[in-house]
Amino acid sequence: MLASMQGKTILITGATSGIGLAMARELAGKGAHVTLVGRNSAKLATVAEQIRNQTGNQNIDTILADLSIHAGVQLTAHEFKKRRTRLDVLINNAGAIYMSRRLSGDGLEMTFALNHLNYFHLTNLLLDVLKASAPARVINVSSDAHRGQVIDFDDLQGEKSYSGWTAYGRSKLMNILFTYELTRRLTGKGVTANAMHPGFVASGFGRNNGTLMSLAMKLISPIAKTADEGASTGIYLASSIEVEGLSGKYFVDKQPVDSDPASYDQALAVRLWDTSLEMIA
Repeated sequence: MLASMQGKTILITGATSGIGLAMARELAGKGAHVTLVGRNSAKLATVAEQIRNQTGNQNIDTILADLSIHAGVQLTAHEFKKRRTRLDVLINNAGAIYMSRRLSGDGLEMTFALNHLNYFHLTNLLLDVLKASAPARVINVSSDAHRGQVIDFDDLQGEKSYSGWTAYGRSKLMNILFTYELTRRLTGKGVTANAMHPGFVASGFGRNNGTLMSLAMKLISPIAKTADEGASTGIYLASSIEVEGLSGKYFVDKQPVDSDPASYDQALAVRLWDTSLEMIA
């Protein structure tokens, strides 16, 4: 059962397209105050106005930030706290795949910086607000691409060997390791954390990698989910009464399923947490 979100406050990253936009629109339609985070000011303004017009909900805010860099993550948390005193749901969704190795503005490998460190950093900066708003929820968008991946701490930045698909899959494993470790650290705090797989969605994902990748995505898009279909699990986790208090799970099609065995390695999760903490210090 999906509850009304009237009076709830939600922050969604990567909210100007794909499942981020679909989740924002649906949750706004349920009455939530939604803050959209994106890195393109024109798209942010357009999407915010579209959601207001489509849902009749005028409580749509935007934050312009590049979440691949520490300063962008810090700006997002700072701006949100300036405007709002509570946060009921944080949806970490911003992410991308880079077929060629690229560096963020902080000199980190881009997939790691955006897909993992962004989730870790932003969530930790907003934990005080989440705890004060309990019961609150953190939803991390991961992927079944995490399966079969191994994290190499001797080459976290892909300097020795780089594959776009491997870097992406590893970042999605990191999302789940982070989710499970966050759950352990939030025990008794009234904040839940769950990860999800949206499925293969027909969106702009992956089209930042040139003509060949764009063509490949277009060719396989007929068998893909729509953005609304891909967003359904995130909407469920954000608003369902059934998952109230449920934490530390990996969801596919609104159902908790087992993630890859590597994701349950607590020592690995702690090492990733400590390493990530050092990188944002």
